[in-house]
Amino acid sequence: MEDKLMKKIIPPEEGDFYLSEEGYRVFTKQYHLKRGYCCESGCRHCPYGFDPKTNRQ
Repeated sequence: MEDKLMKKIIPPEEGDFYLSEEGYRVFTKQYHLKRGYCCESGCRHCPYGFDPKTNRQ
């Protein structure tokens, strides 16, 4: 039986991320929309409107 809390893994494709000057992978809006949910980590390109300062969408 599959655990309902498990999230589907979406392998990154072209246009899903870029590397920051520091060498970190930065996911784009395109990737977040494909993933389909907000991880509430304060991502730079979050299309879901999450605000890490208020911890709300």
